Amino acid sequence: MAKEDRGFASMDRTKQRDIASKGGKAAHQKGTAHEWTSEEAREAGRKGGMASHRRKQQQGEGSAENAATNQTGVSEEPAGSDDAGSENLG
Repeated sequence: MAKEDRGFASMDRTKQRDIASKGGKAAHQKGTAHEWTSEEAREAGRKGGMASHRRKQQQGEGSAENAATNQTGVSEEPAGSDDAGSENLG
């Protein structure tokens, strides 16, 4: 049995939504549901916007970056460009 053939993720989308809805309603009735403050919502929106912007920038740079990546997925940088952990004694 494959992983994707079992559990919640393998259910029909409407069935998933119904179950999740029941859980959310129960949490609200119990008083344990998270309710967003305007500040939390603002911060979450800011983070999402930044992540989206970063992805778009990386997609634009991806064509040049893919040219410098070998088939193992390791970036090939010019010799001497490794500045991580190296000490310059000169």
